Amino acid sequence: MKKFFFTMVCIFSLLAVNSQTIPANPTTDSTIISSQPATEKKNPKKIDLSNRSNDHFMFQYGFDNWSGTNDSISPKGFSRFFNAYVMLDKPFKTNPKFSVGLGLGIGSSNIFFDKTYVDVKSASSTLPFTNVDSLNHFKKFKLTTIFLEAPVELRYSSNPENANKAVKIALGVKVGTLLKAYTKGKTLENKSGGTINNYIEKESSKKFFNSTRLAATARIGYGIFGIYGAYQVTSLLKTGAGPDAIRPYSIGIYISGL
Repeated sequence: MKKFFFTMVCIFSLLAVNSQTIPANPTTDSTIISSQPATEKKNPKKIDLSNRSNDHFMFQYGFDNWSGTNDSISPKGFSRFFNAYVMLDKPFKTNPKFSVGLGLGIGSSNIFFDKTYVDVKSASSTLPFTNVDSLNHFKKFKLTTIFLEAPVELRYSSNPENANKAVKIALGVKVGTLLKAYTKGKTLENKSGGTINNYIEKESSKKFFNSTRLAATARIGYGIFGIYGAYQVTSLLKTGAGPDAIRPYSIGIYISGL
């Protein structure tokens, strides 16, 4: 250790002596300095988000359907969904073009059936989907589920300072808890299609449906408009209440400030 310390002292001493023996040449030095072009460091443009709102509404609407169905369980017509959320946006400090979106809101699904009766209040252990083609039936019949949902997104914006002129991409998930499940039949008809009665029948029960759902989401757009898609990872029905393979999926449009 002493030898190492002594060696380092000798080296620093030699360097100090050498620096003092080199003659200074002010003329040459100034010439060299003046001949070199001045270089300026270009600082990257800072993104100013002080005028941008970090919270906003997001509305989604479009086509809803189920995968994993069979001939006896087959939605018909334009089944649709509508979602509405309040979102909070948290930009990354290192790169404000990326951000995390957190939200809370309501997600609803309306699945329509043609000459099929879904008995959500059945005493059976499985949810019945009954073909009523040769029986009295409702002209319009749908199954509605409503969830309280919390979406989470990883977002990219090409122009975070001006959301109305930016390409936006978001990938995420949403977790929901079932608030209500019910069926609605409208206009009772006979097997020939003749009207028996113009009334509306509603039946409500959450017995057969999973109380929690998890779905993967994606959206892409420009400005406040874009295309939205979602696929439910968890099964629609409880284990033993029906086919475990039924997975709702959605394709539609959205309106959102961020």
